[in-house]
Amino acid sequence: MATAQTNPSASVAAAAPGQARAARLQALGILCGFAAGAWLGAAEAPTKLVSIGVSPVVVSFMMVLGVFLARWTIPSLFQGVSGIHADVKQAPHLIIWGVLAGCIWAVANTLTIFAIRDIGLSIAFPLWNSNSLLGIFWGFLLFNELRGAGARRWFGVVGGAFVMFVGAVLLALVSSSQASGGQAIRGVMGAVGAGVLWGTMYIPYRKAYLTGMSPLSFVAFFTIGELAMMSILGVTYSGGGQPFWAQLASSKNVLFWLLLGGFIWVVGDIFQQYAAKYVGICRGIPLSNTNQLWGLLWGVLVFGELRGGNHQSLAQVIGGSLLMALGAGAIALSSAEKHEQSRWREAAQRETQRYGLDSSYVESRFMGEQPAYKRTWLDFLLVGIAVAVIVFFARVAEVPQIQPHWGIMAALVVAMLALAVPVVVGLWRTSQAKE
Repeated sequence: MATAQTNPSASVAAAAPGQARAARLQALGILCGFAAGAWLGAAEAPTKLVSIGVSPVVVSFMMVLGVFLARWTIPSLFQGVSGIHADVKQAPHLIIWGVLAGCIWAVANTLTIFAIRDIGLSIAFPLWNSNSLLGIFWGFLLFNELRGAGARRWFGVVGGAFVMFVGAVLLALVSSSQASGGQAIRGVMGAVGAGVLWGTMYIPYRKAYLTGMSPLSFVAFFTIGELAMMSILGVTYSGGGQPFWAQLASSKNVLFWLLLGGFIWVVGDIFQQYAAKYVGICRGIPLSNTNQLWGLLWGVLVFGELRGGNHQSLAQVIGGSLLMALGAGAIALSSAEKHEQSRWREAAQRETQRYGLDSSYVESRFMGEQPAYKRTWLDFLLVGIAVAVIVFFARVAEVPQIQPHWGIMAALVVAMLALAVPVVVGLWRTSQAKE
């Protein structure tokens, strides 16, 4: 009886397209991380309004409202509500995880507002970006990230994490000289607390993307938890619904800018979500934490933070931020190869079996494929409502009584757009391509 013979060259040829696509997804994930850093950094700029007396909970609530509007309109434009429905039909358990992640985000975002008020944007940013350290831990422990990676990649991730820690220490030290005792300690605690919460929030992210849910679908449910939790925080902190409403009404002239900040944040977060999907949270989150440098640019160059400070403080802020960015770069450049990616697949198979998912659905989404869905009247209705809300707040808006450097601000906006365009094109082409 003849024995079937396997052709090694044929096996290699069959595997090559999949490996080439995986490499492209890794590159796209890295690019998404850089773009996320730029947009997430810019989104925090409106929180500088706390320096002119706007309540931190009002700032956070209006940003969350902007996030809510954007998280339903952007998916409606690019995927459609039918796409969200299809994802939910495949993995309904992820609705709960999405809402939970949104609740965590709302609390963390509120802590960042207090941190910015007490120690400034350029200092608070790198402190809460300690979330990448916790993200590395969760990625390794729960999702097989770094399993099967070589010594060089382990060194890149662990060494990068240590460098980031050193940078965070420098920034924590300089913060004590920028605010009076209690305020500095409170600001540091708020920023670090936000980092812990955001680091934990990435667990639902990775669960969602290992099992195939589109980031555009996941963020839609994420925002339900955000808005609900932020409403509870706002009413509780303000002493009731009526005082909270009074604070909103008294700040009506600046609410548009906070709403706009929420929209900008969502663009950055979607890029961050795709980075987490394609390169994992061990790498994607530190890479997106380059927003600390963008935060430094906005805080120091646009809003004049540290103006009048001594040279030692300025050197510590710049040096600490650069160290954290270098550490994040080392982590991001330690890209996952096929041995580690096979362990990612094992984690995906575990989730598939646990929740009884369609394996073909999980595999196709794991490789970045995304079906095209038709737009319905509901999609256009959601977009119309969002536009109407934005126009309403824009009509009563006034330019805040702060004095930013408009020329540098314009240059930063152009740079953000320059990073976003190739990412959007790459995501669109990748989602439609099949191999």
